[in-house]
Amino acid sequence: MRADESILDLRRQVMYEVAKLAFAGRLEEEYEFLPEKIISGTRPTYRCCVYKEREIVRRRVRLCMGKPQGPEDDGNLLQVIEPACADCPISSYVVTNNCQNCVGKSCIKSCRFGAITPGRKQSEIDPNKCRECGMCAKACPYNAIVHLQRPCKSSCPVGALTYNEEGLSVIDESKCIRCGQCIIHCPFAAIGWKAMFVQVIEAIRSGREVYAMCAPATEGQFGKDITMASWKKAMKEVGFTDFVEVGLGADLTTAAEAEEWYEASQKGEMRTTSCCPGFVNMIQKHYPKLEKYISTAVSPMCQASRMLKAQHPGCVVVFIGPCLAKKSEITDQKIEGNADYALSYSEIMAIMRAKNVEFEPVENTVQEASLYGKRYATSGGVSNSVLEYLKETGRGSDLKVARVSGGADCKKALKMAELGRLEEDFIEGMACEGGCFYGPMSIDNSPKAVRNRNELLSHADGRTIVENLAPVDRDSFSGYRTEE
Repeated sequence: MRADESILDLRRQVMYEVAKLAFAGRLEEEYEFLPEKIISGTRPTYRCCVYKEREIVRRRVRLCMGKPQGPEDDGNLLQVIEPACADCPISSYVVTNNCQNCVGKSCIKSCRFGAITPGRKQSEIDPNKCRECGMCAKACPYNAIVHLQRPCKSSCPVGALTYNEEGLSVIDESKCIRCGQCIIHCPFAAIGWKAMFVQVIEAIRSGREVYAMCAPATEGQFGKDITMASWKKAMKEVGFTDFVEVGLGADLTTAAEAEEWYEASQKGEMRTTSCCPGFVNMIQKHYPKLEKYISTAVSPMCQASRMLKAQHPGCVVVFIGPCLAKKSEITDQKIEGNADYALSYSEIMAIMRAKNVEFEPVENTVQEASLYGKRYATSGGVSNSVLEYLKETGRGSDLKVARVSGGADCKKALKMAELGRLEEDFIEGMACEGGCFYGPMSIDNSPKAVRNRNELLSHADGRTIVENLAPVDRDSFSGYRTEE
């Protein structure tokens, strides 16, 4: 479930207005007037009144600027916009018409919080007192009490979402892995994120060298005619110094990962991939005993960033893709040499719109990655690349790998590893089901988009990973988090 398209259009409009003011250099002076500009008149469109709509817009504007929406900031890049969340009508436990208003009142007796009272026709639950223990539902002999979870809560793979006493969703920062599933499943678009595009605009306006780079998941998202060459052209028109395909960083990660995996296999040790920051966050926060097994090879984003910073000292590097957790990789994991900013597709599109730049079909002439690097965007892509690289370098490819994607499968594999019962020696984990192409910030991951992607990838040449990395000065930067 996604929010209504009209609400998403409003979010895009807020981003555009903020980007336009940032390019004009008037954001700090005029951002407080944006709510009245965007929500004009006296008749509401989305909510109960224009004043509530403007308050929500005010908070969205602050998030677009990379600021917390209110006076308190717990450090999480994900933020619940409370006035929008208050519109959600779902209470956790609800008495249905199956209630027979029986004399025994086992539901009332089972509740330790006084949340259930007898009604004229059926028992009633006070959501302000309910603590979601579920005892009433278990006690009802007619199964008349059902558990309704809000989509944001049910979509969270690690149980980081709860409700407070006012019925508003609350994100537990200590549990949240920044996967972004709650954002796309909230029907009220009540969960936002701290954007980074204002800082990127400021870097472009400063005259510094600013390099854009696109995730392997990009091809196919914008149609079969929008190639990497299309992106390169558009990014230069926006004001970026140049554009790089992160698939090249994926090939670099493959080489680093392969060396570490091969060495671990010789010692009989386990390893997990380090490419997906949501998966890494899951291990660090929920399976800390396995943290020592995370590969020290840095992600494709970080590899490409370190390469660019080695070639152009002092430059600013901006990652663009469908992954919200990439922002967390920058702000939370703080890996040296990583990209300076990570933008979602909606953020870069706001920048483009503010500069009157549109994607144009350009012949598919730009290829900086091997086909294996391009396929990092889907589940199995990382391990398949590692096995191919080991084969290309004459070391065989008989490693046993568990390829898992989505919260449930990742948790199952990690639990088995924690218990010492995992049959495979290596885990390739991706927090998003199916891989990065299906990330929460994707523009289009429909079957048609998959066909478009396959069409674009079919034009890639057959260069090997080793051949693609040959021109890269890999001695000028490290491919690992720590020096060996």
